[in-house]
Amino acid sequence: LGRMKPVIVVHGGAGRIFKEREEGCRAGVVRAALRGYGVLKQGGSAVDAVEEAVRSMEDDPHFNAGCGSVLNEKGEVEMDAIIMDGKNLDSGAVSAVKCIANPIKLARLVMEKTKHMLLTDHGAHLFAQAMGIPEVPGEKLITKRSWERWKKNLEPDSNPEEFQKDLGTVGAVAIDSEGNVACATSTGGLSNKLIGRVGDTACIGSGGYADNHSGATSTTGHGESIMKVVLARLILYHMEQGMSPEVAADTALDYMKTRVGGLGGVIVVNKAGEWAARFSTKQMSWATVKDDNLHYGIYAGEKHIKSVDEALASEREGF
Repeated sequence: LGRMKPVIVVHGGAGRIFKEREEGCRAGVVRAALRGYGVLKQGGSAVDAVEEAVRSMEDDPHFNAGCGSVLNEKGEVEMDAIIMDGKNLDSGAVSAVKCIANPIKLARLVMEKTKHMLLTDHGAHLFAQAMGIPEVPGEKLITKRSWERWKKNLEPDSNPEEFQKDLGTVGAVAIDSEGNVACATSTGGLSNKLIGRVGDTACIGSGGYADNHSGATSTTGHGESIMKVVLARLILYHMEQGMSPEVAADTALDYMKTRVGGLGGVIVVNKAGEWAARFSTKQMSWATVKDDNLHYGIYAGEKHIKSVDEALASEREGF
């Protein structure tokens, strides 16, 4: 059997990306893609690669995941994350977790160290303690921007829904040299959401899905809409019917828009290593590495291409 060429695709959330944040978002998805690809090049698994890529974005305050997450109605950070292994359909997820830097790490531990697939809130907290995951003070995860937005949304004439269009979830999909696929997704959810609100991210088949028989996908956008159509699994279903990643993604996004009026974005890789990054929102930051070439963009139709060596060199100089 010929070995697969590894591929990684990442997204930093679909929605509206404000001008002053564009460069940071571009740099952040590029960094995440390069890190994930580095794992794959060293023979690491697809699961290792997507975890590494997502962890990189959780640590980057430009994204609504980990540090930089938006705040719920009470001004706290509550995060959701999922990871899935396409080899055996194992998955781990956490929802409504507080005070940890990297929910994706905890999701992976749920997958590998328990017989369960999803732990929530207090139970997830106890499990994190048992696993020796350091607790970080809640305010450590709160950026000035998230706090200011939360306050603005509390004003009587404000419309939190308007801000919820700037939806950041982060995610990654990969195929490794063995031909295994994986996905990972992580988010801080919706700004000023109700306490205990869990969106699509922690839900298998909605926030992400990975199956070696077809491929892997990670989604972003309006969580409730994504859950209604089980978007990630829907895309893989379309690929099983013979659609390319791009057509499958567009078909599913179009269905979500016409059926429930929801907008979003997806990244996809199929079992042959073909990939797509598609969105129905104004923007989505994304990056991919395949054949030692980096592709990335934010706007529809935008696609920059660099060699990985060139990208790593400018990475070291600090974008």
